[in-house]
Amino acid sequence: MHHTLKRLFSIFTLSMALILAFSPLAQAQPTGFSFTAIPDQDATQLKKRFDKVAQYLTQQLGFQVNYVPVKSYAAAITAFRNNQVQLAWFGGLSGVKARQLVPNSQAIAQGFEDQSFVSYFIAHQSTGLQASDAFPKDIKNKTFTFGSKGSTSGRLMPEYYIRENLAAPKDTFKKVGFSGDHSRTIALVQAGSYEVGAVNYKVWDKMLSEGKIDQNKVSIIWKTPSYPDYQWSVRGDLDQVFGKGTKDKVQQSLLSMKDEALLNSFPRQSFIPATNQDYAPIKKTAQAIGLMD
Repeated sequence: MHHTLKRLFSIFTLSMALILAFSPLAQAQPTGFSFTAIPDQDATQLKKRFDKVAQYLTQQLGFQVNYVPVKSYAAAITAFRNNQVQLAWFGGLSGVKARQLVPNSQAIAQGFEDQSFVSYFIAHQSTGLQASDAFPKDIKNKTFTFGSKGSTSGRLMPEYYIRENLAAPKDTFKKVGFSGDHSRTIALVQAGSYEVGAVNYKVWDKMLSEGKIDQNKVSIIWKTPSYPDYQWSVRGDLDQVFGKGTKDKVQQSLLSMKDEALLNSFPRQSFIPATNQDYAPIKKTAQAIGLMD
């Protein structure tokens, strides 16, 4: 009898452990503080940058912070929605989409330059296109590549101006591509695989300074008007899960980042406070061209 009861108790205990382990509540709880970033550049460079950010945040916050790399902009949004990460470095559009999926999530910091971001339209030298202050309508009937489908600077804003000045991309260009990231867009246009493309100006400037761009082969032909872009966003339940004041500590750690080498890796001069309202123009533009409901 004693052994039977002991065995039943053991089975009950194991069953309860399995139920708890696989319950939605258990799966929703994070095992540690993690963050991700949209893969807007070469993955090796991103890992190098954000591993250092993880070390910095670990030192500042007093608990382990991990960087979780992802393969796409959509995967970054999904990780944020599913609580696989609690903090993310998003572009303007990906941030708006992610925060819409997580109640009370907030943009807490942006790069100083992200207040007035721009995109460059670039062209292969064979097109004969020259730099102009006016929108380059001669890009019509060329081949054109955006960056990622979810990119603000590599897709949303360039498409907005293409539609405003010409027509929908599919009705404007001979061929439309999506390179996946800004570094690849530059490489594809420089190689002549696409005649024209749109890129994040910060990535262009950084690659140019590193000697990775041959301006005899590819050059800037137009710069968009400015718009708000990248930002750090946190989930709305951050304080509930990690303790009151965690959100403010994370924000202050980002705003206090002074390491010049780390800031240059973004590259950003500094980080400043940001709010969800700062990105209202991005949401409005995305809705106007059908990228958001």
